[in-house]
Amino acid sequence: MRIKRISLALATCAGLAACGGSTGEQAILGGGAGALGAAVLSADPLLGAAVGAAGNVLYCKTQNNCN
Repeated sequence: MRIKRISLALATCAGLAACGGSTGEQAILGGGAGALGAAVLSADPLLGAAVGAAGNVLYCKTQNNCN
């Protein structure tokens, strides 16, 4: 069980590190990663998706190496 949670956590980190080509893609990637992270932590997946989407869009828009 512990390996499964660690694997899901690593997948979430990889998803959050990805920037999409548009704002919509960035929101989808971040939202998916946030929902997955919330599921791993037994938290509200809708809240996790909202936070993940906002966080990824903000990150991608403020970094020079993203689209």
